[in-house]
This record gives sequence, C-alpha cells and structure tokens, in this order.
Amino acid sequence: MTKRVSLFNTKREFLLFLLTCTFILFYSLLIEYQNYKQLNRFDSQIVSATVLKQYEKIKDSKTFQVLKLKSEEGFTFYSSAKKSFEHVEGKKLKLVIFAGEISFYEYLTSFYAHSKVKYIDVTPTLKDKLNTYISSVHHTGNSFGEDKNIANIYQALYTATPLNKELQSTFSTLGVSHLLAISGFHLGVLSALLFFLIKPVYSYFQNKYFPYRNSKFDIFFIVALMLLAYLLFLDSPPSLLRAFAMLVIGFVLYDRGIKIVSMQTLLLTVILLLSFFPKLVFALGFWLSVSGVFYIFLFLIHFKDLNKIWQFILVPFWVYLLMVPFSLTIFGNFSIYHPLSIVWTTLFTLFYPLSIFLHVVGYGDLFDNLLQSLIFLGQEGLHVELSYKLLALHVTFSIISVYRKSFLWLLLVFSLFVFIYAVYHIT
Repeated sequence: MTKRVSLFNTKREFLLFLLTCTFILFYSLLIEYQNYKQLNRFDSQIVSATVLKQYEKIKDSKTFQVLKLKSEEGFTFYSSAKKSFEHVEGKKLKLVIFAGEISFYEYLTSFYAHSKVKYIDVTPTLKDKLNTYISSVHHTGNSFGEDKNIANIYQALYTATPLNKELQSTFSTLGVSHLLAISGFHLGVLSALLFFLIKPVYSYFQNKYFPYRNSKFDIFFIVALMLLAYLLFLDSPPSLLRAFAMLVIGFVLYDRGIKIVSMQTLLLTVILLLSFFPKLVFALGFWLSVSGVFYIFLFLIHFKDLNKIWQFILVPFWVYLLMVPFSLTIFGNFSIYHPLSIVWTTLFTLFYPLSIFLHVVGYGDLFDNLLQSLIFLGQEGLHVELSYKLLALHVTFSIISVYRKSFLWLLLVFSLFVFIYAVYHIT
C-alpha cells in the first residue's frame, strides 16, 4: 500500500502558504471596506435585500415585526416594521435604509438600520416554489393536529429556510440542531447518493465511448458541479460552504497522494475560506461545523490503529461528548433525551435520502407523525447553562490534545464531567 505524504513538508512551505493567504485576506478586507465606505457615504441608501427571518417582538408594551435581511452586496442587517406588516420571509425587498454611524466591525457582523420599504418582489423564486410544494405536501393534518412545523422542518432540510424559534428550542433540547442546519453531514449524504446514481450511467457511456477516462475524477467533477449549484441555490450557508470547500480540497489532496485525515487539511480549509470570505470569522455555524470535523479527525488521528468497526461505533459517541460543552454554552437546552441524538444522527443517514425520494414520488408526509412525536419529546427540556470560561478551557484542552495524547484523556474526562453535570440538573 502506497504511503500518503503530508501537505507541507517544511516550515518554509507552510510560511509561503500563510503569506499568500495573508495577501488574499488583505485584498478581501479592502473590498469589504470599500463597500462599507459606500454604505456610509450618505445618510440613506437604497438597498436590495432578501428577508432571512421575520418574527414579532414586544418592547415597552409595543409589538412590532423584526426583519433580518441580507443585501445583494453581502452584508447582513436588522430592521423593524409595524405589527401589521405582511409576511415577507424569503422575499426580496427594495428599501431605503438609514444605517447611521456604524463601525466596520458592525458592517462585517450585523447592525440595526431604520428602513422604509419601497418595493416587495412578489415574483416567486425557485426556492419559493419548492417551499410552497413542501407546504402543500404537509397541509393535510395528522393525529397531532399540527403540520406547519413539519413543513418548516423539511424546508430547513432542503432549502435552508430558518426554523421558527419554537422549533429551534425544541431541537436544541433534543441535541439534533445540527441535523436541521444543512452542513457537511448533509453534503456527505448527498454526495454519496449522487455518486451511486451517476456511476452506473457514467460506466455505461465510458465503456462504450471513452474507456480511457478516469471515472473517479469525472464522476467527482459532475457531483461537485451539482453540489456547487445547490450551494449557490441556498445562498452559501457558512457550514455548507466549509463542507464543500473541504470536499474539493480533500479530493485534490487524495488525488495527489496527500493525507486527508490530518489537521493540516482542516487548517488549510479554514485559512483559505477565511482569506476569501473574512465574514466567516463571525459565523457561528461555520465554527460549529469546523469543531465537529476537528473532533472526528482528533479521534481518527489518535486511534488510527483501532479496528475500523470500533472506529465506526465509537466516533458518534466521541463527537457527541466533546460537542456537549458547545451545545450547553451556546444553546443552553438539555433533556433526558439529549443523548439519544447519537441514535437519531445515525438514523438520519437513512432518513435524509429516503425523505427526498418520498417527496419526489408524492409520499412526503409518511414520517409526519413520527416527527411530531419527536417535537413532543423536545418540549420536556430544561435550561442548563455552561460558562464561556469553561468552554474556553475545553477549547484549550482540545488544541493541546492534537500534540499530546495525555491531554486527550483530560479532554474526555472534562467533557464527561460536563455531561454528568447536565444530566444531574434535569433529574
């Protein structure tokens, strides 16, 4: 068996890579700064933006609508509207915004701006049509009498539509929020599904017309193009962007005989993405996605000699335990059913492609009652909070564990202690 080599063999190669990425980063920031100056040039600006979220909020006994928007220029901001303002989530608006004096940091993250809506584009987009179809599949009630939540779940799975606040809380309580936010897990399932669908068709034409072609490369190229189209269709969610970049980088490295399962691969992906898209540094979904891959790699690197079957069995438990501190610090929801997310994550590998097939053939509502039962279980959680100082300690142990296996066991004990702490508070 051919031994795979490392990506960077010398410090000089790595420093040259860092220098190149630093140049790209400065150029990317310069472009962002020019856009920022343009936004601040006048007291008001006419902006075209898509409504990412819309929800009611009560403040000082007044009820109003909160809109989270993403402009065509790529910056995200919040605005407000009257309580009677129509539902426009997912639609494109043309509005005048009064951003005031905002800092460059606020521009890169998000900011609030007073606004006046000039035009609402009611022309249904492809995503609107797909969401409408999904809603129509789940319009027939069920034994629980509620189906809007079910439609919202499938819309989140297929079109990256944000979950409503109640569902967000429910699924974080069950520990399965990562299943509803399209990320590397979904991309892995989709890429495998596309590969097995395309391979027989490609093999037929290859054997007949071009037997000299490299089938693995060609099929990967086709799959990558289809996934890129899907990524752009969803407006490039940070976690999915990370997964797609890592898929492409991983294949390129594999094709050249370079190790894939290494922290160098992950570091390469993160540095490249942050260089081209500096706003990702403020994207929570991006860092959670990176953390999940980090812990998978950490296990596979330190336990590479373990039997493959045991690796397959233990990795889900390992990732769950080491991600619990992140879950409690960020979401703060926990229940007695939270550990079952290990089982639900495994079953999701079958559920996800099967649900897509069922929606295509007209039986998309087959799992509605099952999902409603899951939602019902998520109502029984409690708030269990972990301080950011403890999370920082967890992250420190994680980084040191890359180099010292003794800290790996310390990290595992720490995560187990956090898990026991959470269970204790709900029993």
